[in-house]
Amino acid sequence: MSSLKVILGLLAAGFALSGCMPATTYQAAPEATLKPSDKAQLAKARYAAVPPAEPFRRAIVDYHRKEQPGTIVVDSDNHYLYLVQDGGKAIRYGVTVGEEALAFSGIAKVGNMAEWPKWTPTADIHKRIEGLPASVPGGVDNPLGARALYLYQGNKDTLFRIHGTNQPEYIGASISSGCIRMTNEDVIDLYTRVKQGTVVVVLEPKQDEGGRYFVGTIEPLRTTSGRNPSRTSSRPTSRDSNIRITPKVVENGVPSAT
Repeated sequence: MSSLKVILGLLAAGFALSGCMPATTYQAAPEATLKPSDKAQLAKARYAAVPPAEPFRRAIVDYHRKEQPGTIVVDSDNHYLYLVQDGGKAIRYGVTVGEEALAFSGIAKVGNMAEWPKWTPTADIHKRIEGLPASVPGGVDNPLGARALYLYQGNKDTLFRIHGTNQPEYIGASISSGCIRMTNEDVIDLYTRVKQGTVVVVLEPKQDEGGRYFVGTIEPLRTTSGRNPSRTSSRPTSRDSNIRITPKVVENGVPSAT
C-alpha cells in the first residue's frame, strides 16, 4: 500500500509540473479589506473561529468557463463560489449551500448590498421556531454575518442571498435554506470586489464545465424540487444554520436549529 501511495504521489507531482493539473494558490482574505468596525465586531464573536478545511479556503485558481471577468459563479455541487478574474483566473471561496430540495439555479444580479445587515425572520419562520425576535440587529450575532448580497431578477427580489455566517464550521456543507454562506472574512473580501448589478450565475446541480449557463442567458432562479423559491428560501429545516441566535439576542436562549 505504501509503495502505491508513493507511485500515486509521483504521478500527481508529474502531472502538476507538466501543467495537467490546475494551479491552486491558497490566499487568506486580505486584512486590508476589514474596516475598523469589522475588526471590532469580529473581536466580539462568540462562535468558534473554525477555519474551513483546506479545499474550501480562499484560493486563486485557473478558470476555464466562458463567464466574463467580474461575474460571480456558484458551483453548489462542489461548494465553491468563484469571482471570475482576467487572464483565465478566478478567486475561489468555499461556501455553505442549500440542501438538495432547497437548492436553486439560474442567473440573477446583485440588486442590493448591505454591511452587517439586520435579519427579519419571516412569518413562516416564526411559526416554526418560537421565541424569535421580530428582527435581529446587524452584528456578529446575526445569522447573515458581516455582509449580504441580495439577488434580484429585474426589479424583483428573489429572496436568495450571498451572505456571511456565524457557523463557519459548516463551510463545505449543504445545510442551508438555499442561501449561499461564506465566512465573514471571505464575504467582506467579496463585497469589496463587486458592485450592484454584478451578474451571479448559479450552476445547475450535476453540471460540468460544459454547462449551458453563460452571461446573457437569463433564466429564472428555481429550486431543484421545482418549487417557487419565494416559498422556500427562508424556510428553516432541522439543520438550518440561518437560525443560530445567541442568548445576547434572545434573552431566554433559542437552541441552534442545525
